[in-house]
Amino acid sequence: MGSTDTSRRRRAIYAALALLSLFSVALIVTRYVYSSEPLFGGLIWNLFLAWIPFGLSILIYDRHRSGTRPLQLLPLAALWLLFLPNAPYIITDFKHLLPSPVVPLWVDIVVIAAPAWTGMLLGFLSLYLVQSVVRSLAGARVAWVIAVAVLGLASFGVYLGRVLRWNSWDVLADPRLLSQLDGIVADPRAIGMTVLLSSFLTLSYLVLYAFMRLEGVEDR
Repeated sequence: MGSTDTSRRRRAIYAALALLSLFSVALIVTRYVYSSEPLFGGLIWNLFLAWIPFGLSILIYDRHRSGTRPLQLLPLAALWLLFLPNAPYIITDFKHLLPSPVVPLWVDIVVIAAPAWTGMLLGFLSLYLVQSVVRSLAGARVAWVIAVAVLGLASFGVYLGRVLRWNSWDVLADPRLLSQLDGIVADPRAIGMTVLLSSFLTLSYLVLYAFMRLEGVEDR
């Protein structure tokens, strides 16, 4: 695939993700204007957070292609991993789905599903880019081991955010929180949610990965 074709494909992906994000925001705003119920405003913030790991993965991918040493990419990779749970986190916002006297339930399903789907796409595509970098440095097997491990860590991060209400930046603002992880990891709720989410995310990512490879997307 030539560099021109690759650039066009990247621009098309960025534009599609931006349009889907704008559509999601428009749905949330329209629902609020119609119903005056401020139920889903937080989805806009969550969707913004989902874009952060995607942007970081682009930086990692482009810097790797430009010849940056792997050790110099580690800080960006750590930051990417820290913010990655924000991408799939939005699927847990279905917990806010309740019958409304003003808006039909099926409308609210779409209002939540649109940003949730967008967040998952942003997370999966960011993982695809980082996995391609690891594959070029360490081989396909190592890249897949890391990809599955990352999805497991992201799932655990979703648990920390949804159940314990931790934010990604909390670890940076108060590193002492990390000392609490020993007890959290042993919590059956944490184990159950992590296994369930990581299984779902891994299988979903495999589907996206297969389509990307089927279309001949190459890491150049």
